[in-house]
Amino acid sequence: MTNTVSNSWEEAVFADIVDDSAFGPRFPGDAYDTDGNILTLRTTDISEDGRISYESMPRAKLDESKFVNHFLKPGDLVITRSGRVGTTAVFDGFPEPVLPGAFLIRFRLREGADPRFFCYWFNSRIGQQRLLSVARGAAQQNINITNVKALKVPLPSITTQRAIASILSAYDDLIENNQRRIALLEEAARLLYREWFVHLRFPGHEHVAIKDGVPEGWEKKTVGEVSSFISRGITPNYDDEAPGIVLNQKCIRNQRIDISLARRQSKKVPKEKLVQYGDVLINSTGQGTLGRVAQLLLPVEDCTVDSHVTIARPEEGIPINIYGHCITPMGKFLSTMGRGATNQTELSRETVAELPFLQPPKALANEFESSVKGISDQIQNLMRQNSLLIKSRDLLLPRLMNGEIAV
Repeated sequence: MTNTVSNSWEEAVFADIVDDSAFGPRFPGDAYDTDGNILTLRTTDISEDGRISYESMPRAKLDESKFVNHFLKPGDLVITRSGRVGTTAVFDGFPEPVLPGAFLIRFRLREGADPRFFCYWFNSRIGQQRLLSVARGAAQQNINITNVKALKVPLPSITTQRAIASILSAYDDLIENNQRRIALLEEAARLLYREWFVHLRFPGHEHVAIKDGVPEGWEKKTVGEVSSFISRGITPNYDDEAPGIVLNQKCIRNQRIDISLARRQSKKVPKEKLVQYGDVLINSTGQGTLGRVAQLLLPVEDCTVDSHVTIARPEEGIPINIYGHCITPMGKFLSTMGRGATNQTELSRETVAELPFLQPPKALANEFESSVKGISDQIQNLMRQNSLLIKSRDLLLPRLMNGEIAV
């Protein structure tokens, strides 16, 4: 059953365009194995704007024959059903078998329905409102297949669907390309840091004596000794119309900070808790995100972090790149250092402050900073480009989705 909406688009019940649907299957946690034959797409592998991180999917050892009807196919629409409810993505395909996680719903659409269009629509403001309108639960909201399939969705012609998806995906392709370039640049800087300060093959190392495992002129310190400020963030007053920005645990992922996932807040923030260029941010509570670390390499105004994130700030004279490259790789180590209840482990300020820091002589530190400056400048430029692309795409998205812009 359909009816007419703005811009001569029809509106259909989502069930009318779904060919097949299923919840992600469950299997024992001990099946996860780095040598597994099957990968699992989890909610945490999907960004809030619907991008899938294929490299972060974990492996499991499972009998493929038992899950043959559950494997994802290219073009499948996946929607998070619990936790971060309603985030939607399109599975592009992968060389190995991939299962949707237990907190995802998989929808396979019929001919005449472009999954990319419906992904953008579900992630738009009106799409999110409709998905959340059918969410149920007090402490933990969730959606189910029946409720989602009962939703009404726009149904423009397949030509219009593809045109809109093509316009928006052009922005996403540029963003993704920039992300890949950033990752390569970051890896180049990490390799140089590792060569100089981990393997101790810095320029002139052949002529420097090693004493107690440390080159002469270097000092063993702790992060606390080289930091001017280590503290958790604030408990924000969330307000979508407020000028302040607050970064949360979702913003820190893959050793990178995604400003686009930040929220707005109105509380007055102490000056020292406004994040600065060079600050290292550490997820300090919870499961799954505990110990994620990233360094802020882009200046942002009126921005802080919430109380689940720790700010570690280098003291004056400590090179920013050396500070960040020392702390950031410790994420896996930090993830095991939480204390407290199983479902609410926390990293204390003291734990962060006790992390080891190997301080090189000032001349060598300055040489490293000069060597990576070109890399840092390129990364900042690409981050700025992505910020502008995301802003432009997000301004365009609702206008395309409500038919305000003809295509």
